Amino acid sequence: MEITIAVVPVAGLGSRLLPATKSQPKEMLPVGRKPVVQYVAEELTRAGMERILFVTGPGKASIENHFDLNPELIQILRETGKEDLLAELYFERVDVRYFYTRQRELLGLGHAILCSRPFVSDQPFVVALGDSIIGMNAASDVVRRMIDIFAQQRAEAVIAFEEVPRSDVHRYGIADPKSDGDVFELADVIEKPSVEEAPSSLAIAARYVFAPSIYDAIDRVAPGKDGEIQLTDAVRILLREKGASSACACAMTNAATTSATSTRTSAPSSNSP
Repeated sequence: MEITIAVVPVAGLGSRLLPATKSQPKEMLPVGRKPVVQYVAEELTRAGMERILFVTGPGKASIENHFDLNPELIQILRETGKEDLLAELYFERVDVRYFYTRQRELLGLGHAILCSRPFVSDQPFVVALGDSIIGMNAASDVVRRMIDIFAQQRAEAVIAFEEVPRSDVHRYGIADPKSDGDVFELADVIEKPSVEEAPSSLAIAARYVFAPSIYDAIDRVAPGKDGEIQLTDAVRILLREKGASSACACAMTNAATTSATSTRTSAPSSNSP
């Protein structure tokens, strides 16, 4: 099965990183010489994505500007003898198209995904959180692996997980595995459980592959705290109605996450691919 559409939610305020995010999006914070969101886009391009939809919000115009072509800058670099820097702008010329839609109210990750429905329509798609780099040196192939699992298992959802310290489980959505191994069926996903309640130490790791049925599930999620619609709750609806075989998980061994809002691992070096 060919999946060529990715949805990248980037509307969050990044309040946990204030004052660094007061005047710039958390997704544009630099890691080495590139902003976080560029690593995400490059990962998706390597995985075969042809169309990337950013779900944006207030104060996110610099993300759109970053992925625009800038012929004036290219001309200046050539005229001033700085052609060696042109390689740093290679991402502008890759064969992928960028699109943008607005999350007019910040009502949670589930709501952000729902904003992509008119664009995605009835096709399967990837979700990659725009503030999280997967893998050491930003060289993960986890999205490609997840797409393969999605096709092989005929799943409704494939979700990436990674091991976190037991003391940190209250910060993440945590897997309740139904089977063992690096690829396993999900019995349930628990949003931010206590240490005592957590069924494992496997935390959702910012990457998903969904069938379009996820939209109907999100539509039926009851808003929670502050009116937010949680994506985890929609996944639980799929599990309840379609069974554990509908949602598979890909445990990312040796593929840690660097997030703009967490410190699960060290940042990639400045010469990362």
